[in-house]
Amino acid sequence: MPVQSSLREQIEREIRERGPIPFSRYMQICLYDPSHGYYAAHAGQFGKAGDFYTSSDVHAVFGRLLARQFDEIWQALDRPPKIEILELGPGRGLFARDVLDWSRKKFPDCFAALTYTLQETSPVLRTKLQETLRDHLDAGKAAVPEERSNVAQRFSAGTRDQDDQVPEGRPTGPCRTLAPETPLIVFANEFFDALPVEIIGTSGKLHLALENNRLHETWLPPLAEELEFLDRYGVHPEAGERIEVPIVAQDCMRKIARATERGSLAITVIDYGYTRNQQLAGRHRGTLMAYRHHSASSDPYQAPGEQDLTAHVNFTALAAACEQEGMQVEKLRTQSQFLMGIGEKNQFADAFEDCRLPQERAKVALQLKHLVTPVGMGETFQVLMASRAINPKKIAALSGLSFGTGAQFSVPSPQ
Repeated sequence: MPVQSSLREQIEREIRERGPIPFSRYMQICLYDPSHGYYAAHAGQFGKAGDFYTSSDVHAVFGRLLARQFDEIWQALDRPPKIEILELGPGRGLFARDVLDWSRKKFPDCFAALTYTLQETSPVLRTKLQETLRDHLDAGKAAVPEERSNVAQRFSAGTRDQDDQVPEGRPTGPCRTLAPETPLIVFANEFFDALPVEIIGTSGKLHLALENNRLHETWLPPLAEELEFLDRYGVHPEAGERIEVPIVAQDCMRKIARATERGSLAITVIDYGYTRNQQLAGRHRGTLMAYRHHSASSDPYQAPGEQDLTAHVNFTALAAACEQEGMQVEKLRTQSQFLMGIGEKNQFADAFEDCRLPQERAKVALQLKHLVTPVGMGETFQVLMASRAINPKKIAALSGLSFGTGAQFSVPSPQ
């Protein structure tokens, strides 16, 4: 049975059993169904030959530069004997491999203290992680825990969980390898953009129903928390607009912060996204997109399970979640500013060290240019950094925060 047909039948069966489902549930099935979801059935489609690629697919220098930044954070913590890096949504593990390989070579003291944990929901991708990181896993420097929570769980159509009174499927916290008091670095590259979102229009909240045995959009009243989210962190839709409400992403960030209250924490999020001020200025109003074979589409229903679904990240909401949990949030940087700050001290020697011939250097220079220039990924991606129980002056002195002034947040205070 074709994957697309299986997912459509699953979605249709759920609607018949439970009534109209919110768009977030549809997105969750399409991306995270353990058998036929996009990240399970199409793990081989990542990379330049597939549907999308990340910075780690461009060149190993991305991981090498972040390894340098992680070493600086370890030093800012006064070189603790143990530190854990937790990567959310590590995919095939290319970034983790680059970080670990470069840390072992260039930052041996930090590497000796390091345990690298990879939290991945897809069973297929967890298998690929075992292959990519076999040496580091065997040496005990990396760990791939079984996923026990997060978006792999089912979303409900508005029911409540009896334990903590939040909808089913909301993230329940990070999977750690070391003790909770151990200093932790959380890294998320293109993770939050793939978390399910609600969609609000002037007619209400988007749901999917069945009409004549075909999927059909319908609009039902939104929840109070969704309207409150737009009041504080986004904008309300105007006529003809559809606005995403990424409450799951904000929940995920909040639970990460709460789960690490006993030790020092540094969070680095790299993704494409926006601030509330940008939305108020008329930008990034309706960003849901589907990607297949590097082609973008605004139709999320064309090929369920066969295409990637993403929505831009609301950095104002993520920053607010951090601040509400007592974290210090730095000014937003572009990926260009962040990487230039790390690399300029040694003229990006991390990129060119392996080059032996002029043509090799030329090729690497083009790859590096793609990572840091506005015409590549440099201005498209933003970097959010937040910390707790780390000397603020030492955080401010990190090389990744030294290039450019960054964008100041305007985070609404809790009422």
